Amino acid sequence: MVTLEDPLEISGMTVPNRLYRAPLLECAGNGPDAVDTLIDDLEPAAASGVGLVCQGATIVRGEGGCAAPGMTRVHDPEFVDRLSRLTDRIHDHGSRIVLQLEHGGLRSMETWHAEYRAAHPDLEQLAVSEPPRQLRLLDRLGFLDYDPHVLTTAEVYDLAADFGRAAANAVDAGYDGIHLAGANMGIVQQFLSPFYNRRGDEFGGSPEARLEFLALVHDEIRDRAGDVPLLTKVPAETPAPPSPIVRRKLSLDDGVEIARRLERIGYDAVVPVQTSVVWDMSIVRGEHPERAWANEALREEYDAAFGGPTRRRLVALANRLQSFQYDFEPAWNEDFCRRVRDRVSIPVLAEGGIRERAEMDRLLGASGGVEESDGNKGAACDMVGLARPFYAEPRLGARLLGGGNETEPGNGSESERKRERESPRVLCESCNNCTVPQVTGAPGICRTPEVLRKRGELERNGAYGSSERENA
Repeated sequence: MVTLEDPLEISGMTVPNRLYRAPLLECAGNGPDAVDTLIDDLEPAAASGVGLVCQGATIVRGEGGCAAPGMTRVHDPEFVDRLSRLTDRIHDHGSRIVLQLEHGGLRSMETWHAEYRAAHPDLEQLAVSEPPRQLRLLDRLGFLDYDPHVLTTAEVYDLAADFGRAAANAVDAGYDGIHLAGANMGIVQQFLSPFYNRRGDEFGGSPEARLEFLALVHDEIRDRAGDVPLLTKVPAETPAPPSPIVRRKLSLDDGVEIARRLERIGYDAVVPVQTSVVWDMSIVRGEHPERAWANEALREEYDAAFGGPTRRRLVALANRLQSFQYDFEPAWNEDFCRRVRDRVSIPVLAEGGIRERAEMDRLLGASGGVEESDGNKGAACDMVGLARPFYAEPRLGARLLGGGNETEPGNGSESERKRERESPRVLCESCNNCTVPQVTGAPGICRTPEVLRKRGELERNGAYGSSERENA
């Protein structure tokens, strides 16, 4: 029977337990304080016992490709070499760290961020194909501004080589593995998706051809970085609007087949996620972030990003409507993960709405094979990851690993307190007040007073072990 505390082997990388910090936006940039910012963001998870830390999406090129302000770029070997300070700190705690590589393609700031576009008028919007008609309509209505450069076949090869060079830089700096941002509407998903990819060359035209970019990236990384563990997200575009609005998208069956083919190509682990074809709340399900939109200190920066107060209000309205469409659902990728795990022999990592220790045990099959309510048996995954909860509790691993503890807040009935001790639950309320401000370059931190109050109580009660300052 597998437990959260058991180690896991991913192609020669031994992870000490099955809890990982999923990729998040660190907003560290590449300035003189970038490495210190990353250490401040990522080391607390390792210090709390988390087995694997996934550094959030980093850009493989020196220009363009950022989906949000402040994303770190890893094209420069001299800068990446400085990141060895970060990898050393993570390793000091016995944890492993992988670097997520990304290029935003049509989701990049040069498409949607008004102020950035104005400041970089010559920066090309890289596209897999001409934008779909739905996105061209948004362009004509003035919500987006598309002037795309469709990658030639030679340029696709160049982009794949940039992924390989970035991976080699990362391995030289001590990273234990590479994690490709294969979902969340980045350029990798755009190659995989029939919604975006209508190419007529070797990289489009069939499901097999749409996988050729990931096959090429695999080969580039192997040639330049060696046999480093290679992970990728695998998308299913099930949350996308139904036909006739979106006729061409990746189904769950398509996602399972992509995972099977990636194993044959040589990928070492996969992270199945359900994601839309456009940037929406399907990847951050939960409440409408009312507090974030009402933040007057950020209002001018929202206006700069979206192109004025009218567009800001329209985006906020869309955000509100999406919060009803994509209401929070516990472990919302569970079924997809289980279906993939039934068809592959490489590790499957699960994330998305995992909030309680008992839920993690169930996903790992620690319930001893008892039949679940949906008729499935056994494990849905080999590791469980959390993202936004680490904004709320940077040292969350200390509460989740090794069973419960006696330092939980003393609220509720005795039975409720007993359940909390036996199956700790994260403080994160999935309110998304941490995510919306990141369009301005603001750091990803919890801004919800009640959550911060509870965290302070837990800190005073010693729930996270020794203090942050003692572990700095």
